[in-house]
Amino acid sequence: MKQALLISPKKIEIQEVPDLKATSLKDNEILLNIKKIGICGSDIHTYHGKHPSAIYPLIQGHEYAGIVVAVGKKVTSVKPGMKATGRPQIVCGTCNPCKKGQYNICHNLKVEGFQANGVARDYFIIPEDRVVVVPDKINLDHAAMIEPVAVAAHATKRPRDMAGKNVVVSGAGTIGNLIAQFALLRGAKKVVITDVSDFRLKTAQKCGIKYVINVSKNSLENQLHEIFGSEGYQVAFECAGVESSIRNLMTTIEKGSDIIIVGVHAKDPAINMEELGEHELYLIGSLMYLHEDYLEAVHELSSKKIKLEPLITNHFSFKDYALAYQFIDQNKDRSMKVMIDL
Repeated sequence: MKQALLISPKKIEIQEVPDLKATSLKDNEILLNIKKIGICGSDIHTYHGKHPSAIYPLIQGHEYAGIVVAVGKKVTSVKPGMKATGRPQIVCGTCNPCKKGQYNICHNLKVEGFQANGVARDYFIIPEDRVVVVPDKINLDHAAMIEPVAVAAHATKRPRDMAGKNVVVSGAGTIGNLIAQFALLRGAKKVVITDVSDFRLKTAQKCGIKYVINVSKNSLENQLHEIFGSEGYQVAFECAGVESSIRNLMTTIEKGSDIIIVGVHAKDPAINMEELGEHELYLIGSLMYLHEDYLEAVHELSSKKIKLEPLITNHFSFKDYALAYQFIDQNKDRSMKVMIDL
């Protein structure tokens, strides 16, 4: 079988390696034939050597869809021929967060595609407790996006309260877009998404996000006042991963409000601690998801309440994995979700 190995930053090698076989499965394991892999912002950071915790050499890939080829003797949730995806979290199960059910922040967490090898290969083995069944009504492209949808499902549970509140999402990439969609599903009053790219903002509007602001062209504070008036906004999601983004949110959000940190920051931002303290702001982290978030993602996609089609902009063959990254670098303002087809 083929696999794509990121040997070092910006150096991907397509290798021929022995096939994974059904005979090597443990009783609780599932053999998947990988069909689709989505490239996300964290993958791009890793490709450029800027992800804070990635290792090398590394097989990337954590957003994916596959077909079940074979199952271990004790597996009951899936059968050969079914579509499936899975959580990429390898956890210890014994640390305090794990014991409390917060295994997404396990003290010994390893994530496939970053600290452990991911799915960028023809076949992949996953234990049953991390597999997620994909209904037939969800196509393989959309199935490969269940992971980022789960990120949005989890992040939008992190505010103390969001129903009836006004919300700003900073960063209109795939994650920001999906968070904005989920915020509306969770009862937010008005949702604004901001970015520096008209292409990403227009994509957000295609996905049902009415209010958009290009912060490179318009005064954020003035535009927010035009949309929210004296109501202001009470919940923010930082999805851009840049210092100016979080500083702008801290300056413009209502005092005593929640700012959820979702974006990966290649460089630690400097923030105004006086503003944080005197405004009694809540900075809240959000990492990945729980299994229930994956199931909610599948449910919302099956119900067609989350729009994905405008987000998928490009496809590359597996042999052109490196070219996909080069394309993203050269077309940042004209691409969203790039898919690798196996």
